[in-house]
Amino acid sequence: MVRSGFRALLSAQPDLEVIGEASDGREAVEKSVALQPDIVVMDVTMPNLNGIEATRRLAQEAPKVRVLALSMHKDAVYVREILRAGARGYLLKDSGEQDFISAIRSLARGEGYISPAVSDAVLNDYRRHVTNPIDLLTSREREVLQRIAEGQTNKEIATSLNLSVYTVEAHRGRIMEKLNLHSSGELVRFAIRNGLID
Repeated sequence: MVRSGFRALLSAQPDLEVIGEASDGREAVEKSVALQPDIVVMDVTMPNLNGIEATRRLAQEAPKVRVLALSMHKDAVYVREILRAGARGYLLKDSGEQDFISAIRSLARGEGYISPAVSDAVLNDYRRHVTNPIDLLTSREREVLQRIAEGQTNKEIATSLNLSVYTVEAHRGRIMEKLNLHSSGELVRFAIRNGLID
């Protein structure tokens, strides 16, 4: 009944065509590989093979197919896992019909889509789970790294920061160890990539 409702809604759109449907994750992968649709609307919770694993397999077997995950779960863990598996969008099942159509059209344009109701959870989850290597450095180490990247010598850095040359060398060693970098050139490239210098 749910699939029939989706089919009717999509078929009513002049620019959309339904070319197949599946009753479980395994069938969804098989049909998607065979039919190569532009977009697959994938339920996160399905029998035999859940939507996360089905999406992961699709990313390998039919990489051009864009997956819109459909779920009743607002919990960021579901969003994170299916996006990590390769989905390009995440829509809550209680979303309106227009949101559903908008999500599909967004994916068709090559954009992503996240239900507004889960965007806060996604942002908070992102902040908790994504760490930038620069966050491993103390404020003083970032300051020393910036000056190294600007081309200052250990002695110049020591003078400007009122430190001993030995302390600057110790900071440089810890920075290289924490960031797993092995040369001044790598330090400069890291500083540029992380916005410490232009």
